[in-house]
Amino acid sequence: MIDKTTALLLSALAFWSPPAIRESPAASSGPEFTNGDELKLPQGYREWVYLTSGFDMSYDPAMQMGNQHIFDNVFVNPEAYKAFVSTGTWPDKTILVLEQRGARAKGSINRSGNFQADVIGLELHVKDEARFPGKWAFFAFDGEKPAKAIPTSAACYSCHAQHAAVDTTFVQFYPTLLPVAKEKRTLSAPYLKETATPFNP
Repeated sequence: MIDKTTALLLSALAFWSPPAIRESPAASSGPEFTNGDELKLPQGYREWVYLTSGFDMSYDPAMQMGNQHIFDNVFVNPEAYKAFVSTGTWPDKTILVLEQRGARAKGSINRSGNFQADVIGLELHVKDEARFPGKWAFFAFDGEKPAKAIPTSAACYSCHAQHAAVDTTFVQFYPTLLPVAKEKRTLSAPYLKETATPFNP
């Protein structure tokens, strides 16, 4: 037998439902600025989506690497990656991180090839349509100190405008995203002309 108190409790529970659990919104990984125009280095960018690595890449045929070999690692903020996979282009607030690391051949049991060592350079390519006249800007970091945008007169801007596969970015070197751009038909006209890739609108 159930006593009166227990019966009342069970009756109340029948009409009670737990409050909806509110999920805290995910922290945005978009660009953050300080002092008006200085970009903060995104913390935890190595936990973002990894796009590719290059080895001793140079876009200037006159540039000599010398004895220092370099790895380039590229990361992108997760929100931008998801948008690109869906649309084939980059959304506003995209951040691409180019992390340069020195290459080493001697170490531990290694007998051939190269492995990555210390960080020797850090560059960011940021899309902020309201902030930058050309929508995109480049930043070079010295350690973790906030950095100002590289002047638009720098060669990197014209190089990306002339040769980038998608929206001033070198998607042609991102093997997981180039097929997406081809499928979505978002490859730039300069890139298509440069590679003589047929394009049927």
